[in-house]
Amino acid sequence: MIRLSAIFLLVTASYGLVGGIAKAQSPQTAPYIVEWVYKVKLGHEDEFWQIFRKYQIATLNKEKEQGSVLKFEVFRPGLHTSDDHRWSYRIVIYYKDAASPSMASAIEKKLFPDQVTLKREEGHRWDLTEDHWDLPIRQTDPNASE
Repeated sequence: MIRLSAIFLLVTASYGLVGGIAKAQSPQTAPYIVEWVYKVKLGHEDEFWQIFRKYQIATLNKEKEQGSVLKFEVFRPGLHTSDDHRWSYRIVIYYKDAASPSMASAIEKKLFPDQVTLKREEGHRWDLTEDHWDLPIRQTDPNASE
């Protein structure tokens, strides 16, 4: 019985220590989350997406491979809405930290050495875009004490 109690105390103490360390590190290691939202001119979504995949998704995949992006998700609407609330693509990116987004430019230059073509095609993608915004977002624990 004493042996079982000792094991219980050891496990409980270890859990408390690990939990304390995890809590102490969580603010430093919390990902930096950004949502990119695009409203594409009607009828041009496929053309926009083709260019976006070629450059932006390829860059995000490389950033993920190198560790500056933890994950990213791409969303398209399932139904239609009024034009003033319409969006075409939402990309939610989980960066390792707030400094990580700045690495994209260097990665893009290595992936796409023909910068003239990149600028021309990306310029065309922006011509197809009616509206766009980047929004840093925070996850909130709804059960956390205030």
